[in-house]
Amino acid sequence: MPKKTVDPRPSWDDYFMGIARVVATRSNCSRRHVGAVVMRDNHILSTGYNGTPHGVKNCFAGGCPRCAGTVKSGTNLEECMCVHAEQNAICQAALYGTSLQGSTIYITLSPCLTCAKLIINSGIKEVVFDGCYEFLDKVKKIFKESGVKYREYVCKKDKPNA
Repeated sequence: MPKKTVDPRPSWDDYFMGIARVVATRSNCSRRHVGAVVMRDNHILSTGYNGTPHGVKNCFAGGCPRCAGTVKSGTNLEECMCVHAEQNAICQAALYGTSLQGSTIYITLSPCLTCAKLIINSGIKEVVFDGCYEFLDKVKKIFKESGVKYREYVCKKDKPNA
């Protein structure tokens, strides 16, 4: 009987989430670094990280008064100048004329309600997130109602016998 060979490469989930983590390192937000990768058919369509809009002073250079202050996490969000990673990935696709219809987005943090709505309307059909930041029941409900699948990322090498 031939010996079964084990593929030493990362799974597709591990691969794309790993890339999302690298994308997050480009974030210019001084509070949290988040990355997103949109893919279809195992090919990257777009990436995004959180930070201030193009042409606006970087967050770490004082471009966002909320992040420069001492407000508690989750409060005064209307003062934040930063664009979320998911929003930037969707905007980048739009800027370059790339359809996201039927794609999957890998995000290093669970999406907020605003990002969930953008994900749905952009045609993304699956959300894979690594870590929860108040993953709201409202988000789960609209994903379910709209037919967008969502799941928390589980690293294969962290699972026994994977």
